[in-house]
Amino acid sequence: YREAQDLFYQLTQRQPNNAVYWNELGISFHNQAALNAALKCYERSAKLDHHYADAQNNAGTIWYERKKYAKAIRAYKRALKLREDFAPFYLNLGYAYFGQKEYADSIASFRKALLLDPESLDPNHSRAGTVIQDRSVSSERGQFYFLLAKSFAEAGNVERCIIYLRKARDDGYKDMQSVKTDPSFAAFRLNREVQDA
Repeated sequence: YREAQDLFYQLTQRQPNNAVYWNELGISFHNQAALNAALKCYERSAKLDHHYADAQNNAGTIWYERKKYAKAIRAYKRALKLREDFAPFYLNLGYAYFGQKEYADSIASFRKALLLDPESLDPNHSRAGTVIQDRSVSSERGQFYFLLAKSFAEAGNVERCIIYLRKARDDGYKDMQSVKTDPSFAAFRLNREVQDA
């Protein structure tokens, strides 16, 4: 990342009005945990090109990492206004809503991401490049996994639903019995593995 930082710094000096180079410089700082420098680069990129959704999203990931969820949500929504068909932005928004304990909005965002890209919640699936995705949850992991299980159940993916129900149980989610009454799981209630989770 240090080499990338040096390269993109040189490019921003040669072409100071290139929003993509400023965003890439921000990513190189971000990957080295230099969050202040990264945020400045993302903000500069967004000012240079008001239609560059990636820079808006990436600024949101800084706010998310700092647990400033309201600011992260605003940044992700700005990105989505510019590029409303991109699943990673909805995922980031879902994580920020979860951090703010707005669970209905969180699951709605995850559901939208799954509609756009059914593989978007797969941990091995990534859209690397000019977009930063933050898939970390610091607290209430059991509840988070339960929400993901609901999202997969609503998307009709029983296999992923079962995986996340088991993770929710293993991480101490207290209300596993709600699978029996929650309408999201209605299609899978008779599935033996869902019952065992």
